[in-house]
Amino acid sequence: MNPQKTGHIIVAKYLFLATLLSLSCTSMGGSLSPVIDDFSDATNNNLGIARLYLNDTLAGGSTTTTQEVAQGIITAKGEIIPPRGQPGWASIVLPLDPHSLPQDASTFEGVRLLIKINGGNVSISANSTEITNFDYHAAPITVTADEKFHEIKIPFTAMKRAWSEQTPLNTRTLNSLSIVAFGLQKSAFDFALDEVSFY
Repeated sequence: MNPQKTGHIIVAKYLFLATLLSLSCTSMGGSLSPVIDDFSDATNNNLGIARLYLNDTLAGGSTTTTQEVAQGIITAKGEIIPPRGQPGWASIVLPLDPHSLPQDASTFEGVRLLIKINGGNVSISANSTEITNFDYHAAPITVTADEKFHEIKIPFTAMKRAWSEQTPLNTRTLNSLSIVAFGLQKSAFDFALDEVSFY
């Protein structure tokens, strides 16, 4: 066989194998981990991305919040003081991508939480890049205030928008999850999270 032709065949085989390996790594790297945050790190979630803490002071409210991460648990406490004519809120945001790019969570059914609520109203939202008015798909979290952690599973299909047209949640376009304490009037909140994951 012509040595030059043999060389071309060997190069082609290496390129083919390299391409397969690259696609395999991309596929594995692009898949979303089910565990989003077990709060084992003081600042970052399990995807290596810093948590964000937001509240209604961005919209003229006076809500106060404190968060503490210790021994694999995050505790959030504060007082909801709503802006005039609007609900008050305080949010822990768990980004799924460092650049807020959409991530595909369509292989999962919903969100699982290990949560303890000592006081106040709390909800979970799945934040899609398709939603531009901040009315993300959300669901209330209800547990007994017995100072124990409870496992809660919330299907994506149970999440609804509050004031906008009810559109289906596109789970291929999620860029974060938010755990939100909220209230229509001045009120205290106190909750703790042990884990947030997809199921």
